[in-house]
Amino acid sequence: MLISFEGIDGCGKTTQIELLRERLNREKLPAEVLREPGGTDLSETIRGILLNPDIMMNPVTELLLFSAARSELVTQKVRPLLEQNVIVILDRFYDSTVAYQGFGRGSLPIDAINQMNHVAAHGLVPDLTFYLDIGLSEASERRKDMEEDRIERAGQSFYERVREGFNYLADNNERFVRINAAQAPEQIHEAVWRRVSALLS
Repeated sequence: MLISFEGIDGCGKTTQIELLRERLNREKLPAEVLREPGGTDLSETIRGILLNPDIMMNPVTELLLFSAARSELVTQKVRPLLEQNVIVILDRFYDSTVAYQGFGRGSLPIDAINQMNHVAAHGLVPDLTFYLDIGLSEASERRKDMEEDRIERAGQSFYERVREGFNYLADNNERFVRINAAQAPEQIHEAVWRRVSALLS
């Protein structure tokens, strides 16, 4: 089973991913958490480039680097784990590319990005995608004491477009589960677990 978590920065993905991993462990179900971009030596190197605030790049270059990191992660980690019947939990997947590089950056038309995502993911599609939906002001408040990376410095209008992208994806994909991320973490986790346990059964 492949589960992805999506949402703008500050939505609480990290907390919910850890709660889900702990729950699966208690149920004696093998689970592995991987992040995008990252998860392999090469992908982590690309992550360092992408998030470095001192490096400027063209939006298409950014898109291609994210895609390269994804291809490496899928082939080296995700597919082998799925073949071993391990539940893989992804902290972002290609839906973030649609939202951030498509809607946010306007790097390429969405149809072209979808084609590139299909190639970079080697045809892999998540079984479930949890979209933690949160308002921009609350997300910004949660991030206020954190050092911002290159993408997080893109500004308010950028994040408005990114959130629009996630809402578009949630409205047009049955695998998406939209959850109000302003709720207490325990409430969000129970909503996540209901969907995961239903799929497991």
